[in-house]
Amino acid sequence: MSRKKKIPAKEFALQKRKRRQWITFVRMCRYGVHNFSRNAWLTAAATAMMTLTLFVIMVSLIARNVLIDTTTVIRDKVDISLYIKHDAPQKELNKMQNDISKLNGVKTVTFITPQQARQDYIETNKDRPELINALNIANTKFSSVIRVNLTDVNNTVSLEKYAAENKTYLKYKDPKRDASFAGDRRVAVDSIGRWVNFAEKMGLVISVVLITISSLVVFNTIRMAIFNRKEEIQMMKLIGADKGFIRGPFIVEAIVYGFIAAVIAMGLGVSGLMLSRVKLETYGIQIESTMHIIIAYAPFVLLGLIVIGAIIGIISSLLATRRYLKI
Repeated sequence: MSRKKKIPAKEFALQKRKRRQWITFVRMCRYGVHNFSRNAWLTAAATAMMTLTLFVIMVSLIARNVLIDTTTVIRDKVDISLYIKHDAPQKELNKMQNDISKLNGVKTVTFITPQQARQDYIETNKDRPELINALNIANTKFSSVIRVNLTDVNNTVSLEKYAAENKTYLKYKDPKRDASFAGDRRVAVDSIGRWVNFAEKMGLVISVVLITISSLVVFNTIRMAIFNRKEEIQMMKLIGADKGFIRGPFIVEAIVYGFIAAVIAMGLGVSGLMLSRVKLETYGIQIESTMHIIIAYAPFVLLGLIVIGAIIGIISSLLATRRYLKI
């Protein structure tokens, strides 16, 4: 007949302590979830405020990413034009293209013939026949154009130096037209860049304000819950409940606020993005990449919102219990 192996006293005590800690943790979670439903109006207010906070944080991050993508696409389309005399020899034009393509920061170089430039002008102004008639009457000669796309449209140092010093370019450049180192599209890019910075700063300010307000709402909700259960808490202290067990349910309650708020904020954010997708794309706003990131990494985005909500709730509840429970 086999005999059961006797567990050492120290190991047995350790197992017993772990089991007791687990039971205590489960009880705190159960009490916290139960407390969540005790004060419906306070719970709704705290959850709504937390939802608004997390939603604004999510929208701020989405807006920043969308603006950056849009700026990048527009910058890729911006080119700088160097205007060359219409009768410049092809050999010299090829040499200029080759020299420019070797400059630091130059991505692509495209040559536009005078005939192409004339056709582009006609196509652009096809709704204004008076301009086309004037063009034909005057027999206007169009310049050749070397269009340069830069890696960074704001960094034109090397190209400006070329335009100021290169002898071939200086010999054949159109004296009536200077290189377009600035223009409407360049201004648009700079404006969008400023909007990106402004959106980042405003998103940060609004997020901080809402996090503060949300923390105060959760703080006051926990404080009211403490006042409502003052006698119950006093009884728990008299029978020897430790500090962690008394604080635990309030922390769990605050985490539940954050969890529910994160799920709602995520749903609102994704729904709003999908509903506005077609409208934003008609204005040339680059939203496809952001949509892909949000959908592909939805579990991680949700987890991030839950963590943020939980942190706000935990800090608020710890402050409330520390100040008003006096434990």
